[in-house]
Amino acid sequence: MATLFISDLHLDDTRPEITHLFEEFLASDEARAADAVYILGDLVEAWVGDDDDAELPARIARATKALSEHGVPVYFIVGNRDFLIGQQFAERAGFTVLDDGTVHELYGRPTLLMHGDVLCTDDVAYQALRKQVRSPEWQAQVLAMPLQARRALAAQARAESKAHTSSTMETIMDVNADAVADTMRNAGVTRLIHGHTHRPAIHRFDLDGQNAERIVLGDWYEQGSVLRVTPEDVELRGLALH
Repeated sequence: MATLFISDLHLDDTRPEITHLFEEFLASDEARAADAVYILGDLVEAWVGDDDDAELPARIARATKALSEHGVPVYFIVGNRDFLIGQQFAERAGFTVLDDGTVHELYGRPTLLMHGDVLCTDDVAYQALRKQVRSPEWQAQVLAMPLQARRALAAQARAESKAHTSSTMETIMDVNADAVADTMRNAGVTRLIHGHTHRPAIHRFDLDGQNAERIVLGDWYEQGSVLRVTPEDVELRGLALH
């Protein structure tokens, strides 16, 4: 019995080896024997809409659909790069979209699942941008644009994101400890799993007198990163490129 978690793959045509690793992982015996596979956001570097006719979305959909049709539930939470993924693509890809901040019980332990960006409250500029792009009005306006215009907008957004990241202190872009505690407390959990910060680790700490843990998933830039949760243990490990 095992449940698998991945996030922050940032799949992009410029890194085909990572897309291949993702496809291999979903087709592996481990994934096909899993109780469920969760993708906690930033599956792609940029998402311009469910009507994107590029090859990459088609490959992603084939891989996740095949795993789902094998009988393994695939769950997805949007991240800051793919928040425009909608129900149309979800049906095509055979996965279930969960709200950011969903609590699922994993082998008897309620676990809070998030992408993680909302916890980075010290990054005020990012949080303001997040509020704007998550509004239904902004999203409707963008999705009404021609596909090529959306692709150009996504390229511009990636460039601005890189500039913001390079000019902002790393501590500001990490999660805020008080935000973590408040979020877990409000959800009534002692375990949180998230991605976004690209700092894979298992943090164990005291939360109101209880043993708590925050598990951070790794990114897929230089290698793959998988969290394996079983009834007995949790394990973070890398997946080497071939």
